[in-house]
Formats: sequence, C-alpha cells, structure tokens
Amino acid sequence: MTSERKITANRANARASTGPRTTRGRARAARNALRHALSLPVCSVPALSEEVETLAREIAGRGASAQTQELARRVAEAQIDLHRVRSARHQLLFDTLNKENYESYANMRMKVKLLRALLRPNPPDISMEALEFATPQGPDKLATILSGKAKKLLAMDRYERRALSRRKFAIRAFDAARARTATTRG
Repeated sequence: MTSERKITANRANARASTGPRTTRGRARAARNALRHALSLPVCSVPALSEEVETLAREIAGRGASAQTQELARRVAEAQIDLHRVRSARHQLLFDTLNKENYESYANMRMKVKLLRALLRPNPPDISMEALEFATPQGPDKLATILSGKAKKLLAMDRYERRALSRRKFAIRAFDAARARTATTRG
C-alpha cells in the first residue's frame, strides 16, 4: 500500500509536470504530430481516401457484402498507411543523402561554439586548420546521417510497426469473415 506521504509527493510532481510553459515551447509541442503527417488517419487525406477505396474494391472482389467491403477497407487503410510510412522514410534518407554538404547537428553546434569563441573580445589563438571541418563522404556520410536521423527513423519505425499490426489484424478479420461466408454457402 502506498503511503500518504508518497501520494502527496506524486500529486505535487504531477502538478509541476504540465508540459511546456513558454509560448515558444507550446508552439513547438503543437507541431510535433505534423512533422511528417504520419499520425493523420489515411481517411483525412482525400487523395489517399481514393486509393483506399480502389484497393478495398480489389481486395473484396466483385459482389462482396457490405461487411466484407468494410473489412477490405480496413486492410487497404493499413496497407496504404504502411506504404506512406515507408515512403516517408525513403524520402527522408534520399533528401538527406543527396545534400552535397551534409552537416550533422553536432558538427554545426561545434562550429557555432567555435565562432562564438572567435567573436569574443579576447579570442583564442586558433590555426586555420582547426577552422576547416571535413564534410563526410561515402560510408562516413551514411553513418553520420543515420546517427543524426536516428530519432526520426525510430519514430517512423513505430509508425511502421503500428501499420503492420493493424494490417495483420485486419487481414485476419477479413479472412475469418470470408471463411464464415464460404462455410455458410457450402
């Protein structure tokens, strides 16, 4: 059993943890779900809704009942969602890999720190070689990009796992309904 003291402390902590307080912080938090639009349902995008309906008709087949069409629509939504996540991941990596002079966030922070030091009244004595930063190329560039984009890629993996799970359960329900229909007819 939890003590009264611990309950009081938990309530005080909960009151202190209310999210961002500044206008800038609230604005940033409000944009979290809109970075890549993967959290939006497929039905909310008109172009994707048409794709879902077309795919659902193909899955359900001719003369399908309303229930079968609805189950096929769920499978199609999950499939289109999965395609959307994979396309977003591909586009992220493609765009980043095609940047000729890719700079990692850590490298840019180091440059800014060095520039601030040089702009102070008594700047440190730094050689010109220290000011030159090599832009990664080849495998080093890929490794730098993957480590820099790891957080975004992990988020996309979560969206992909969710879409795969939804598709798996939708296919199971669709197959079960078709099996029930086949046994009642036969």
